[in-house]
Amino acid sequence: MPLDPQTLGNLIMGAAALGAAFLAALWLSLIIWTYRDCRSRARDPLVCILAAIIVALLFLPGVVIYLILRPHHTLEEEYQHSLEEEALLQAIEDNPVCPGCGRNVNDTWIVCPSCHTNLKKLCHQCHNLLELSWNLCPYCGTHAPGKRRDNQTLDEIIRSIPLMEEAVTEEAGPLKQAETPEEPLNSNGAP
Repeated sequence: MPLDPQTLGNLIMGAAALGAAFLAALWLSLIIWTYRDCRSRARDPLVCILAAIIVALLFLPGVVIYLILRPHHTLEEEYQHSLEEEALLQAIEDNPVCPGCGRNVNDTWIVCPSCHTNLKKLCHQCHNLLELSWNLCPYCGTHAPGKRRDNQTLDEIIRSIPLMEEAVTEEAGPLKQAETPEEPLNSNGAP
């Protein structure tokens, strides 16, 4: 089958039209891809528009330039990375440290073994560990000693305070026995 020149010209024209349509579709799709990819990697819309214009003007060399200059990570990847860093920092910060010397301490310690700084205090009622800044035990509701109690009358506060005489005799009882000399004193105070 011989091809006449007109049929050959029509085939070449059709192939050129298909090639041109393909290149136009590729050009348009690369512009759209560049803009979308840039939006996923940069917050500034002006940068994305500029990248799309470079690809629109330079076509394939513009895509190569964009691929060289674009940020390596998407905004989502950077966000996930920052969440991972925060989680690691929080895990590090969860280990309590002594405010006095900065060494790691245990949550159940009352005093730092290194510098003897008070870390916690005991509730006088239920003996649970309390933070130093707490004025009220969250376990039993007991107020910390020496702290102000709301909605109490003066009579209620006075009744809750142990009598001074009882407290002195309880505290001084063992001391008086230890301080008494074994030898009786004579009239001028000498043994």
